Parts: sequence; structure tokens; C-alpha cells
Amino acid sequence: MKISLLCLALLATPALADDPALRPSARLLFKYPEMLHSGRCVIYEEGGAGGILGEPRYSLKGQVVTAEVRTRHLAHCPLVPGKNLEQYTREEFIRQALAYPCVAADVPERDEQIGMVRLRVSEWETPHERKTANAGRLYRGMFIDRSLKEGLEIELEADLLSVCAD
Repeated sequence: MKISLLCLALLATPALADDPALRPSARLLFKYPEMLHSGRCVIYEEGGAGGILGEPRYSLKGQVVTAEVRTRHLAHCPLVPGKNLEQYTREEFIRQALAYPCVAADVPERDEQIGMVRLRVSEWETPHERKTANAGRLYRGMFIDRSLKEGLEIELEADLLSVCAD
């Protein structure tokens, strides 16, 4: 059993007018810092759409190294003219994933506070089918553009993680 971290961050911490906006990941770390102490087991999952006979779930499991809130400038997302995300090649998808979080071309760039978790990878299961190349960060033994190996440290927004069952 795992507990979704995003479910715990329902109430926003009030911000001052001049402060950057808080993303859900930052609210989570402000409201429940104890959930992401160093050494805590966390899971990142993708897939699983479609219910009982739906898509398989892929995951990455690891231990929290650090968790912090930092201000990040959200630039415009890289676009591939004439394609939507489902039509991207893996290379185009990687460029998008590395830029995330970002804003649409018709939205002004801005600063936001983001809750980031650095975790040390211990286990993973990734898709290998060609049709999953642009479906998520996990693909053919990779996390975005990095080969997965035990002990590799990666960063994810806090609200993308679940706490492992104790």
C-alpha cells in the first residue's frame, strides 16, 4: 500500500503578492516536510490507464536523498510544429521532459516555487515497446536521457512520488 503525496497537499500555504506562485509540489513540502525525510522509500509510477485490463504500470523506486523548495523560472515549453505530444519522437519527448515544468507559448513566462526531491534509485521496471517511446520518463532502462542503475540519483517534483508502504 502506498500513500499519494499529492493527496496530502490539499491546502495551499498562503503566499505574499511578490512571492513566486507555489506549485503543488512546493505546497506538499511546506505542509508535510516529514513525508520526505532523507532515507524515506518513495515510488514514481507511470502507465496503468484503462482499469483492470488496461496498460501495465512501470515504476522507479528509491530512497530520498534531499527534498527542497526552490524558485524556478518557467520558460516556454519546446514545441515541435505540426505535432502533438503523442506524435513526438523519443528525442523530441526528451527535450520536452527536460524542460518541464514549463508554460505554453501563449502564457507569459514566470517564476514559481517548486518542491524537488532527489532520490537514489534502487529498483525499476520500464517499458520496451516502441509505442511507449513518448509516453513517459521511463523507457528501455532509461529515466528520460539517463541509463538507470542502482545508486543513480535523479530529481522529481514531490507530487509525482508516493511513499512506499512500511
